[in-house]
Amino acid sequence: MNSPIDDRLSKSYLRIIYRTLILLSTFVFILGSQLANAAENRLRARDAGLVVGVFEPGVNNAITDVEGVLVGHETVIESNDLRTGVTAIIPAPGNLYTHPIPAWVTIGNGYGKLIGETQIREFGELETPILLTCTLCVWSAANALKEWVYMQPGMGEHTINPVVGETNDGRVNNMWADPIQRDEVFSALANASSGPVAEGSVGAGTGTQAFGWKGGIGTSSRVLAEELGGYTVGVLVQTNFGGYMTINGAPVGRELGTYPYRDLVTPSDDGDRDDGSIMIVVATNAPLSARSLDRMGTRAIMGLGRTGSFASNGSGDYVITFSTNPAVRKPRISNSPVAIEELVNASMSPLFAATAEATEEAIYNAIFKATSISSSRGELQAVPFSELIRILEKHQVLNWDQTVPR
Repeated sequence: MNSPIDDRLSKSYLRIIYRTLILLSTFVFILGSQLANAAENRLRARDAGLVVGVFEPGVNNAITDVEGVLVGHETVIESNDLRTGVTAIIPAPGNLYTHPIPAWVTIGNGYGKLIGETQIREFGELETPILLTCTLCVWSAANALKEWVYMQPGMGEHTINPVVGETNDGRVNNMWADPIQRDEVFSALANASSGPVAEGSVGAGTGTQAFGWKGGIGTSSRVLAEELGGYTVGVLVQTNFGGYMTINGAPVGRELGTYPYRDLVTPSDDGDRDDGSIMIVVATNAPLSARSLDRMGTRAIMGLGRTGSFASNGSGDYVITFSTNPAVRKPRISNSPVAIEELVNASMSPLFAATAEATEEAIYNAIFKATSISSSRGELQAVPFSELIRILEKHQVLNWDQTVPR
């Protein structure tokens, strides 16, 4: 007959075994999900044969193809309800406060919490890096960015204009917990680099959607021929918007049966496939004024429209466009006029086309590279990759570089 001590030990061992089995099953589930995503081999759009437009991309087909632009992510997947992150774009080297760069904010639909927008539109200049994050994280992120800027060489006690954009990832993320703080922002800025950019469910795109499916971060670039100036345009997007998903003209959303007003119901009864937001960041090395950058931003909105967005009432659709060209970068303070060189209006058309193309492809990359995300709040499924390719093949929109004359 067992003693009370033996019984207690036996029960303790059983509890340990039970908890171990729970942990193992959780590990197997997570590993299985990761392997499933890896097995699906989610390619970038162009690597899968989806060629957008006529201009060639840069080496990385990313916003970092514009020399001097750096991108960094910090992803937060913690507890059972935090699925978010922050993405940092450092637009140019050197002290952006003492030597700001030309910039503009173009608004497609203004339902958002974009910090720093009014000063950019007043001065036509950008004086800090750009952060993208979740809706209720913008104020803490801006406070951290302020601290980071003051730590840079050459800074004094000036007022600064931190720029932080957002989209609402509340479907899978507890943004009310304000999960993006100093450590996350500083990490994203420290990680910022040139070269390839991680896409999909990463950084500020960790918990976001596109057309009711999983979306996230996407990027693309275009390089103009020397005859057109040889300039580079790079775009990075944080998708969280809805509409009728359209890829190279193919009605993918209708094929998948996921689109707004499908059953002629009100938008609120149709989930969030018609609502949501997008942040678009456009970089170029073309020498442009703020006015010309605004015109480029309008073309980014046109590229967004090609993907099926109609800028719903509840969407925040913003474009931050900037030029890194040294010829248009002015000192903040000067007692004499400063000469700049900029392109005339008649030279803008190729840049307009490149901006629309790169924006469209950046959105496709966000969709193609996204992986499913779930939490205690809900779930966002990635578009089934094989089904996506089948639909695109059906509508003959792949490999246009080989099948459609230029």
